Amino acid sequence: MINRNVLKKCAAVLLGINMFSLMLTGCSSFNPADQVESLGGKVIQTSTIFAMDTVMELQIYGDAALLNEAQQKITDLENRISVTNSESDIGKLNAACVTEVIDGKNYKSAEISAVTAQIMERALKMCERTDGALDISIYPVVKTWGFTTGEYKVPTDQELSELLKEVDYTKVVLAEDGGKNTICKIPENMQVDLGSVAKGYTSQMLTDYFTESGITSGLINLGGNVQCIGSKPNNDKWKVAIKSPFSDSKSGILGVLEASDVAIITSGGYERFFEEDGKIYWHIIDPDDGRPTDNGIVSVTIVGKDGFLCDALSTALFVKGLDEAISFWQQSDDFDAVFVTEDGTVYVTQGIADSFTLSSEYYNAEKIILTK
Repeated sequence: MINRNVLKKCAAVLLGINMFSLMLTGCSSFNPADQVESLGGKVIQTSTIFAMDTVMELQIYGDAALLNEAQQKITDLENRISVTNSESDIGKLNAACVTEVIDGKNYKSAEISAVTAQIMERALKMCERTDGALDISIYPVVKTWGFTTGEYKVPTDQELSELLKEVDYTKVVLAEDGGKNTICKIPENMQVDLGSVAKGYTSQMLTDYFTESGITSGLINLGGNVQCIGSKPNNDKWKVAIKSPFSDSKSGILGVLEASDVAIITSGGYERFFEEDGKIYWHIIDPDDGRPTDNGIVSVTIVGKDGFLCDALSTALFVKGLDEAISFWQQSDDFDAVFVTEDGTVYVTQGIADSFTLSSEYYNAEKIILTK
């Protein structure tokens, strides 16, 4: 029997401003910002919207009008890159007709906007940096499993074999058209999706917008992708709760990270999954075999200054598995991480070891500090 679970990405939840706030369980239409709380002499403005298939919470200490503009920015971006919108840049590209032959292979192409091209280019660089553990061309495989439609099924080996022939991010070509837009070219049977980096890009975009508009304190929670703007107005650090990946958790919270001016983004198998014949299949797919990743890791949290980077790596390092993920971190200098394995062990990189505290429910879990 299939258990449909397509809840929002609740990989991290906010704990701040003298109250503990779990992720919303339903969607909500946008409401004008309300003044709900004062801290350090400043008033917090909040809004809740539903976009990119998730509930989003924006909290800033500043002008409420900025939240209305932020909503428009989110909507405009979603209309550009949504894979399920046939009128988006990505929708048109995936449905395009063959226009030329490159290296003996039929290619289709479409004009994409500057912002879509920027996201695409950065995503391809992350695909390369992670040796394909992140691959934006995995979409047809994910769709066949039913994770984008809710029509879940376990594909046959033959189906996966055929689909994997078209999974190869290195075949994506970006070419300038001499104007404001870019031409993107992909093999005729390939389909791409920027969902693995969309919310990370969005949180960073909003952080930059708010900061440039004079905001020095705020929180952006895009369905669990949390990004902190500065600290609280009283200079205390924000407290961001990392969700427990274990279904038997009573509190739902693995631990709390004290943070400022960083993105905190988590990927876990609990985000979207289904069960068939007693086996659970989750949505994080390994591009090598087209199957849900099963390597002992159950949660990956990435902490860094760049929301885009954190979003991309939370998926890629989940796919890589613990040993490769640790090695990847040891060779990098732009992020920290929390890795959780299926046996309950929590691995925390040295840069955030003093800022991360296990919740009372997991106080006796084995916590290993990773060093370089």
